Amino acid sequence: MKAEDLMTSPPVTVGPTTTAFEAALVMEQEAVGCVLVTDHGRLRGILTDRDLTVRGLAHGPHPAQPVVELMTTPVATVNAGDDLDTAYRTFRSAGVRRLPVLDDGRPVGVLTVDDLLRDVVERLVDLLIPVSRSALRETTV
Repeated sequence: MKAEDLMTSPPVTVGPTTTAFEAALVMEQEAVGCVLVTDHGRLRGILTDRDLTVRGLAHGPHPAQPVVELMTTPVATVNAGDDLDTAYRTFRSAGVRRLPVLDDGRPVGVLTVDDLLRDVVERLVDLLIPVSRSALRETTV
């Protein structure tokens, strides 16, 4: 399985001159915890809800501050064609909860720890259903 198989697409993006207030509104409207900051289709940074809190509000609220001053850079990313093992390693080494997914250097989605967790749970359920059916048959015989 590849990163593109689990990612959320298309990614929610804003430009570097978008204000913190506008970015927060976009996050609320799209029900996401981050936006990718892009310029001419290229990834410049990532702005998370935590970035808004820690870098924005913690130093005095400046709702007109541009996201380019608050975003996280450099950004840990994976490529759309990377396998999930690569994504797991990237999450571990970068210590982040969200990874922009790139195709030819352009963001095409976002992969989250929650996406990986959902995949693990689905695989576990797929494995356990036949085992539990077998165990139930053995106890009713």
